[in-house]
Amino acid sequence: MNPRVSPQLVRYVVNGLVATAVHYTVLRFCLEVLQMDSAGLANMLAAPVGIATSFLGNRYYVFQHRDTAIVQQALRFLALYAAIAALHGGLLYAWTDHLHLNYSVGFLIAVGLQVVLGYLAGKYLIFGRPPLKDAP
Repeated sequence: MNPRVSPQLVRYVVNGLVATAVHYTVLRFCLEVLQMDSAGLANMLAAPVGIATSFLGNRYYVFQHRDTAIVQQALRFLALYAAIAALHGGLLYAWTDHLHLNYSVGFLIAVGLQVVLGYLAGKYLIFGRPPLKDAP
């Protein structure tokens, strides 16, 4: 048996890597070229660029769904990423601060959840095809 990896899932991973590289490049630009003193502030400027890259890549490359208005998809995408960020932060808080477990392991678990939830929500809730209407 030859298990086949979904081409859409491969595109999702590629898009995530590209968005992460864009985020990191903007972060480094802010710190090294603009010589910003705060990595936190630089990251606050870089993160939206990475998120926008991820959104556009998901819309046009990964899920290739352009039938729904871009603003509607963007609002859903932002809500999803806000929820995932809260879940990520909450998990890391509980794992590290309350259970006193290694933060790197907790981070990897949270990232794993982020990837799975991001893919499934993107596929079915944000960029999924709307249901077909019944013919009269």
